[in-house]
Amino acid sequence: MLKIRNVTIEDLPQLVAIENSCFTKEEAATEEAFKQRIRFIPDSFFIAEENDKIVGLVNGPVIETAFITDDLFTEIKENPASGGHQSVLGLAVSPSFQKRGVAAALLAHLEQEARKKERETITLTCKENLIRFYEKYGYGNSGVSSSQHGGVTWYNMIKKLS
Repeated sequence: MLKIRNVTIEDLPQLVAIENSCFTKEEAATEEAFKQRIRFIPDSFFIAEENDKIVGLVNGPVIETAFITDDLFTEIKENPASGGHQSVLGLAVSPSFQKRGVAAALLAHLEQEARKKERETITLTCKENLIRFYEKYGYGNSGVSSSQHGGVTWYNMIKKLS
């Protein structure tokens, strides 16, 4: 059975392994970036486990703007108690657990927590091949992002919560 919980520093090695199995070296969060996120935003960093094995993760800081900016990949600060926009900097599922509802469960959990804290939206960027996936969960496509992260084209996806 899938269990979702907040991240701990002990999760770090498995998180790095999953991230690197899902993203190119240029796109993947570094170990250092994960350490920062675990330290500053454990309240919006969730882990999916099955039989005590980490199979997926979702994380991102709460930001003041509706869209993600590249500085977020290096500069993270603590989340405000309420309000703002919940961003998703990373959603990754172990390849052997993909297509089994893990990503959907992580997104649903993040949304539930964001609603409790009265966030205005959930905002993320994705590659073109994932637009339909996010649309299925109520995200709207706001066009090409200004993000240069990893040297690929990203699309702004946003879901209003209020």
